[in-house]
Amino acid sequence: MTSVWITIAALAVGTFAAKIAGPLTVGDHVPDGRGLRVTRLVAPAILAGLVVYETFTADGGFAIDARLAGLAAAAAGLAARLPMIVVVLLAAAATALTRALV
Repeated sequence: MTSVWITIAALAVGTFAAKIAGPLTVGDHVPDGRGLRVTRLVAPAILAGLVVYETFTADGGFAIDARLAGLAAAAAGLAARLPMIVVVLLAAAATALTRALV
C-alpha cells in the first residue's frame, strides 16, 4: 500500500470519526439560538478565508494574477444574485480570458 492510499484511508477514518462524534457526544440536545447562529457562520468564514488565501498566494509569496479576475467576476455575479452555476461559469470564463490575454 502506497503512502497516498494510507493518507486517503486515514482521512476517510478521520472524517467518519468527526461525523459520528457529534451525535455521540450531544445526543438529542439542540443548541440554543446563539450557538446555532455562530455555528452557521463558521463554514462560510472558513471558506472565505481559503478563497482569499488561494487567490493571493503563489510560491510562498503574495501574487496578483488571473485568479483575482475570476474572484472579482464571481463577486459581481453574487452581488447581481445570479444562479450559482452562472457565477461559477462567469468566474471560470473571466479567469481563462485573463490568462489568455496576459
